[in-house]
Amino acid sequence: MERLEGTILRNLLYNEDYARKTLPFFKDEYFAQFTDKAIFQEIKKYFDKYSNFPSKEALVIELNERNDLTEEHFLNTTEILNEAEQTHQKEDRESLAWLLERSEKFCQDKALYNAITDSIGIFDETKKSDHTKDAIPTILSDALSVSFDTHIGHDYLDNSDERFDFYRKKEEKIPFDLEYFNKITAGGLPRKTLNIALAGTGIGKSLFMCHMAANCLSDNLNVLYITLEMAEERIAERIDANLMNIPMDMLKNIPKESYKKKIGKLRDKIKGKLIVKEYPTATASVNNFRALMNELKIKKGFIPDILFMDYLNLCVSTRYKNNINAGSYFVVKAIAEELRGLAVEMNIPIVSATQLNRTGFMSSDVGLEDTSESFGLPATADLMFALISTEELEEQNQIKVKQLKNRYNDPVKNRNFLIGIDRGKMKLYDVEEEAQKELISESKEITGKVIKKNTMSWDSFKEEKENNKKRGLSKITCLL
Repeated sequence: MERLEGTILRNLLYNEDYARKTLPFFKDEYFAQFTDKAIFQEIKKYFDKYSNFPSKEALVIELNERNDLTEEHFLNTTEILNEAEQTHQKEDRESLAWLLERSEKFCQDKALYNAITDSIGIFDETKKSDHTKDAIPTILSDALSVSFDTHIGHDYLDNSDERFDFYRKKEEKIPFDLEYFNKITAGGLPRKTLNIALAGTGIGKSLFMCHMAANCLSDNLNVLYITLEMAEERIAERIDANLMNIPMDMLKNIPKESYKKKIGKLRDKIKGKLIVKEYPTATASVNNFRALMNELKIKKGFIPDILFMDYLNLCVSTRYKNNINAGSYFVVKAIAEELRGLAVEMNIPIVSATQLNRTGFMSSDVGLEDTSESFGLPATADLMFALISTEELEEQNQIKVKQLKNRYNDPVKNRNFLIGIDRGKMKLYDVEEEAQKELISESKEITGKVIKKNTMSWDSFKEEKENNKKRGLSKITCLL
């Protein structure tokens, strides 16, 4: 009876369809016998070099030139190859689906066995390990996540039926409880995306994320909130104020029994979980966040549906962590790219924030150019919007939202809109439609005035330039 390892090696040699789908997922440590491992290593080395699979004769020559094979080992490898050739010549063929399923299970079992062995080795004082006991959850999690992904791309013509079905498939999204945010995102935030709120200090970045986190929790979603700015308890305090509908300054005076009663009601009503994790400022990267999610999955069975990151600029990049000469443009852009990669890897939307620069902080009409530190951030984000506050808006308990970038919908539609804000209870809410209409009317009026004010003909420009030269000015500052 042929061994599973023999079946795998035979099909790697004689079944090209199987080999091309599975070779990237096999590792030489999965093969326990030295002769099996040697054959696999030569198959992979040959393919990596020539982008094709070796013949039996070529494999024998390569194995014969290895210095680590004894004569007995070499005879065993040739015996395995002869047996594989004879079996291949028979008419019976295994089902490709069966082969893929058994091969995937083989890789999973071997990966888990090796992970358990490595974990035990960490505690063996006679062996030197590159890992500490803190790495055990990650080692086991990586082993458990081993799977075959045989999809190698979308064929435009051959996969047209699948594409047609995709057009009619409703995309899974996480909705807002705010009407205009649902309008601009066509129903909510899709998975595998990075979404950024842009605002100045004290405008409401954390308030926005806390409100949205509370809403997601109320919708029975699992929420992970990572803070690099405030303590875990401060974030939870804001969530309390929002969900309990109590001003924050009253939370300190509420009797314990009343507090416990409200928590009990929330526990009965809410089926999701909220985990708040604090990291010191400028110390954590996506590697820390990935390890945290893996640890939560193993220890608590917690898999987040959405991640809030408060906030992006306070993270560190895995690429530039030790590069003190890297400019902020490259560092922040790298952080954004790494976070978006994490969103794709974990199949979740990530919501974060960034600061306005000094010019944007003083402006009531923010643009992408007002992003602090790096313009590479808006280039990476899927959705980016500004939160803008003025004295007039504060008096009416409102805040203006301006779309800056939107991959989900037309950003021109509802470019600016208003939402209500209750800073005491850490809540956002929809305002009446009349207020939205007034905002649109004001925006058109202001835009018209700006165009009139800043329009200058080419002849007027040349005349003004000549006048400046006469006055000893080399440059003219104007808006065309």
